[in-house]
Amino acid sequence: MKRLIIVCDGMSDYPIKKLGNKTPLMVAKKPLMDKLALEGATGTFKTVPDDLPPGSEVANLSIIGYDPRENYCQRGVLEAASLGVSLNPKDLAMRCNLVYVKDDKMESHSGGDLEHKEAGEILNLLNEKLGEKDIKFYQGFHYRHLLVIGGGSDRIKCYPPHDYLGEKYKSIMVESGGTEGKATAETLNKLIMRSKTILEKLPSNIEKAKKNLKHPNLIWPWAQGYKPKMKTIRELTGLSGATITAVDLIKGLSIYAGMDIIKVDGATGNYKTNYEGKARAALSALEKYDYVYLHVEAADEASHDGDLDLKIKVIEDINNRLLAPILKGIAEKRIDVRIALLPDHSTPVEFRNHVKVPVPVILWGSGIKPDNVQVFDEISVKEGSLKEMNQKDFFRSFLMPVQYQR
Repeated sequence: MKRLIIVCDGMSDYPIKKLGNKTPLMVAKKPLMDKLALEGATGTFKTVPDDLPPGSEVANLSIIGYDPRENYCQRGVLEAASLGVSLNPKDLAMRCNLVYVKDDKMESHSGGDLEHKEAGEILNLLNEKLGEKDIKFYQGFHYRHLLVIGGGSDRIKCYPPHDYLGEKYKSIMVESGGTEGKATAETLNKLIMRSKTILEKLPSNIEKAKKNLKHPNLIWPWAQGYKPKMKTIRELTGLSGATITAVDLIKGLSIYAGMDIIKVDGATGNYKTNYEGKARAALSALEKYDYVYLHVEAADEASHDGDLDLKIKVIEDINNRLLAPILKGIAEKRIDVRIALLPDHSTPVEFRNHVKVPVPVILWGSGIKPDNVQVFDEISVKEGSLKEMNQKDFFRSFLMPVQYQR
């Protein structure tokens, strides 16, 4: 039996007054998700333990198969692995967003709809103006990049930009967590302020500012950490694994988990992603691998941007352009498979950040006994046979009958 996890990042939400106190998942036209719920088992999954933050690194650790308390690492080191950046034990790796600040407030966690070439030119400029022997910027994708500080201390407090939208950015700059982190915090805050001067002078940013468009006018380092040590998925389960994603964090997590990364042309990490290409890649991967992790970021990006209509559209695109060809291919190829469909965490579009609540989940396919739930949404699944699962419950249910060694 093959196993496929489809993660719709940030898809779950809170009821919204504008939608008649329904969630985007409730109002979206998603007949195939509802079909999986009708034919499968449903419930909720507490992907984020009470004592950890509701970040994608925590939630995806849980879903992939790891206890996040034992394997927790910040996204900076995960994205370093994805980018092929080799870290020394004392290298501090950090996510480095290109953000948009307006009227001294954190307006957006991203710097607009950046093309890869434009982002590359900006990163080259940052290295030229701000880089030193122990300070290096690495290009990622879109607004998501990497900063490595040789000998930096992780005893600092950083503020994820997507959690502080609307806040005065100077009130959420890097803080020292003690004497050890003082020098690193000072270095990072100097880099932030110097980047503002550099980026505001870019001709492309000047033009975008005239048109009142989002543009990358500040760097924002956060999610600091050192290289982790993790068992591989094969060591945990005996299964071969592969991941399909456009997000460096997920790629890095999968690399540390010993899973192969399958590249899909046109996969973007936002609503413009190549859904059909991801579906084809998943079907091909199921022929070669035992366990395939398919991650789609688009709903989370729409939520962070506060775009309700886009979030609903993304859910419908996932149904029509991703799930439809996958289910058709499974039927045509007669693949013996078990599918899990779920968000990694909830990102309410009105809050524009992650919240710590259990997410809705479906298990469908080989060996799964249907329950009485008719549709897939945050409320209906609470009546499902899976009840509320923790990380261990979910992964054992998904893997059975394979032995899960943790």
